Amino acid sequence: MFFLIIYIALNLQLVRCDVRSRLLPDYYTCPLLWAGLLWHCLSRTDFLNDAVFGAIAGYTSFAAVYWGYRLLRGHEGLGYGDVKYLAALGAWHGWASLPALVFYAALFACCAVAFTLCRQGKLQVIKNPLPFGPFLAAAGFVVGYPTLIRF
Repeated sequence: MFFLIIYIALNLQLVRCDVRSRLLPDYYTCPLLWAGLLWHCLSRTDFLNDAVFGAIAGYTSFAAVYWGYRLLRGHEGLGYGDVKYLAALGAWHGWASLPALVFYAALFACCAVAFTLCRQGKLQVIKNPLPFGPFLAAAGFVVGYPTLIRF
């Protein structure tokens, strides 16, 4: 139960920070990552390899997107906090959950943009930066729900 509280509290703090300042500080992403790995060390040792590979794969996949976009376009398309956040979620949910995490986060973000576009009716909405952290958090809760209820 202790780790569930940590998971929820850190995710909520990250959502709050990203919505307010469009930043995902290491102050919250790093403890989230290490808490996920520690949880697997203490209670789910059979899943520890998946968690470690999830953190590595989450980091490297979004880092590749970050650097690829930056090299092609000359500016960031994804914040580096999102890279570390996906690594933390990979540590909690394992490497096999990463495609679902990214899919749901992108789906939720697209739905939010479509809703805002319909509501405001301005194409400028598409050009505004969008904090991706809240959508990663929502995806983490959706994908991780079966795991989280077993705490």
